[in-house]
Amino acid sequence: MIAHLIGTVTEKTDNSIIIDVHGVGYEVTLPTPDAEQFHLDDQVKIYAYHAVRENTEELYGFSTLAAKRLFELLISVNGVGPKAAISILSLGAPEEVRNAIANTDSAFIAKAAGVGKKSAERVIIDLRDKVGLPSKIGSSTIELSAPIASEDEALDALIALGFPLKEATAALSTVDPSLSVEERIKLALKQR
Repeated sequence: MIAHLIGTVTEKTDNSIIIDVHGVGYEVTLPTPDAEQFHLDDQVKIYAYHAVRENTEELYGFSTLAAKRLFELLISVNGVGPKAAISILSLGAPEEVRNAIANTDSAFIAKAAGVGKKSAERVIIDLRDKVGLPSKIGSSTIELSAPIASEDEALDALIALGFPLKEATAALSTVDPSLSVEERIKLALKQR
């Protein structure tokens, strides 16, 4: 299994890039927010999901480990394949998508290309208890706690340590986001 790739972006299309890793080019399909941030000749680290099927192999990539974990949750839903999951993650930052699921906002999920109303409702039903508490309620600015950044190193570290996305999000929601990454991780670990 390919867990991550570190290399140089040599080619780019709307939703995929080719990363040269020591002379081998890997084509990686990305959600739109990730694809937009990479440019030709950038040195990048991509967290990868290697999808193997009967007649094809594909790589899906993410700029953060939290986004990869959310993708894995999405494809665990019956009827949601990797392409639909990428489409859902293309709706916005991973935190926005996670928050929409936590807030049971099936209309937001249904905006994804190839995802209908029933599939969006199935995503909500299957995942709302797995993604943690919403960082904000609906589309209002009422905050339950400080929102977790879509590229939160502390969240990625907790996930790498084996925390499920829901527990990592909950643990960090009570920690002051202005602290250093190391301090936030320590305080989150003390809560376990």
